[in-house]
Amino acid sequence: MSDWRWDCNTDDSNYVTGGLPPGVIAEAERIATELAAIGADAARVGRPTDREGGLREFDILVGRGFIQFLVVPRHECVYVCNIVWYG
Repeated sequence: MSDWRWDCNTDDSNYVTGGLPPGVIAEAERIATELAAIGADAARVGRPTDREGGLREFDILVGRGFIQFLVVPRHECVYVCNIVWYG
């Protein structure tokens, strides 16, 4: 188990989650928890597939949306930057 954590990229988490259904928020939190559990290797998860690092995207709920996140090894943190829901 890693000591990594996840957090929203802003001080106001409502900026990222505002207006989203509770199930979507729960799924995004679940995925963020899983990404934090794998630590620095999360920099290779999701899109873009041709390189690691930078802003990453990962589908949620069978492609009905996605989360965008940054992996910052120096902080041992996965920052959720945006949640997009097509619902």
